[in-house]
Amino acid sequence: MIVNKIKAINQFCIANSDEEIIKKYARYFKEGYDGYGIEQKAFETQRDKWIAAWQDEMTLDDYLDLADELFKHGKLEEKSFAMSFINAQRTHYSKNTFERIGKWFDYGIDNWATADVLCMLVLSSFLIDKVIDFDELKTWNNSDNEWQRRAVPVTLNELLKKGLQANDAIQTIAPLMLDKSIYVQKGIGTLLRGLWKKYPEPIEKFLLEWKDTCGRPIIQYATEKMDKEDRKKFRKTK
Repeated sequence: MIVNKIKAINQFCIANSDEEIIKKYARYFKEGYDGYGIEQKAFETQRDKWIAAWQDEMTLDDYLDLADELFKHGKLEEKSFAMSFINAQRTHYSKNTFERIGKWFDYGIDNWATADVLCMLVLSSFLIDKVIDFDELKTWNNSDNEWQRRAVPVTLNELLKKGLQANDAIQTIAPLMLDKSIYVQKGIGTLLRGLWKKYPEPIEKFLLEWKDTCGRPIIQYATEKMDKEDRKKFRKTK
């Protein structure tokens, strides 16, 4: 069953590959764009067809087995299909699901786009639905994989519209403030920028504490929406 579905997904991706789309998006991937270049509408239409057609025969565990293989051997769109299928099984998530998904960073997540889609479609739901808590996400701060560390602030960013509190976010990302990865730094900065719009006082206090030691992209992204005079106080002084 899984083998046939992998074959169908691969055949669809090959048949719908577009060199112009590949060229368009390649410039956004310094590490190289490993995708088919599928038009978004075509992807979404086929995604919905498969989810509907397979709903009575595929369980969450089946989709996780499928996703494991697609993350090991597939390109960007095949991994995106896998994440969409997992998202459709959201009501069945457990802590074991979260732990299993975390293993994809060991062999299948090697760019910001795949990492961020995973945060948006899948990982944020674990916190929103209270399947895991902030401390469990926080364990990823210690990962050797920069994409897994980036997933911490990017996942929290998805919770901004769900009432994410400044203190919860600060406590979760504080261990990452000296991270050397520019991708992690940009993820943190983007999160802090969104938090600042809702909680300016605690976020500015936090930024002032770190402005002389953290990576500059964090400050640049976090203060992007402040006026010019306000940004001056976050200049590095050491």
